[in-house]
Amino acid sequence: MYPYVRTNKKGFLYLMISFMLFFGFCLAPSNVMAEPSGKLVIFHAGSLSVPMEQIEKNFEARYKNVDVLREASGSQNCARKITDVKRPCDIMASADFRVIDKLLIPEYADINIRFASNQMVLCYTDKSKFADQVNQDNWYDILAQKGVIWGHSVPDLDPCGYRALLVIQLAEKHYRKPGLYDRLLANRPIENVRPKSVELVALLQTGNMDYAWEYRSVAVQHELKFVELPVQLNLSDPEYDPFYSQASIKVKGKEPDSKIEMIGQSITYGVAPIKNAPNPEAAEAFLKYLLDPEGGLKILDQMGQPPFIPSIVPNLL
Repeated sequence: MYPYVRTNKKGFLYLMISFMLFFGFCLAPSNVMAEPSGKLVIFHAGSLSVPMEQIEKNFEARYKNVDVLREASGSQNCARKITDVKRPCDIMASADFRVIDKLLIPEYADINIRFASNQMVLCYTDKSKFADQVNQDNWYDILAQKGVIWGHSVPDLDPCGYRALLVIQLAEKHYRKPGLYDRLLANRPIENVRPKSVELVALLQTGNMDYAWEYRSVAVQHELKFVELPVQLNLSDPEYDPFYSQASIKVKGKEPDSKIEMIGQSITYGVAPIKNAPNPEAAEAFLKYLLDPEGGLKILDQMGQPPFIPSIVPNLL
């Protein structure tokens, strides 16, 4: 059970160095490195908040001299804290590995480890309008109804936001409903678009929103009801990447006024140790635990978020 490592350069030598670094994180005996201590700063996607809380507790119980300082936000926002604000950080974990590829590599990170997967769902509660009727065959008609309040996170800040829009684009194709995307967005006021997807959970629970786009893991962790979408829409299966790739959204890029095109792709989370990290020893120990099949990966799986395990290791050269 090994996550998959991406590198920022092609070439055999760099690839082997990256794999040695990665397997060093996963396999190095604890007596090889100094016992970690001090503060460990981690920026991570909001959708990782619940499992990261448990991973932090377990890690700090093992390494009693380390104080993990986690900060959750949309993944692009996490990256910009590093690139734009220049805040010190040891590790960044993104809900979309491509955020690390596009915003951090090569200036701020050398490797990008894919470690978890997910799928998109439409969440609701018993308080939601049409809660007793909604299903995977009619959800788009319900979201188009006047008076139904639904939302998603900001695409420029949070992958769950642009993935929600990708799902709706794919639904237009899958259900053969021309104009569906524009019709649904016309019934979604801009105030229903929030900085990160987990902020929408409270709005659902208080009855201030009827439906919200979330990851399945978030729905499970917060005991929300949800519509399980067809695999052609939920961005869960790499075998459907050719179909997913028919949808795309442009989001804010590295430079001011620049845009990055995010093409539909199966959901894969990435984590990267940051260059010049303030606490590299603690970062190495944390990554080793996060990527342990009996450690962090097991916690993710138990909380409804399967680890990312490719059936074969792709050719990176």
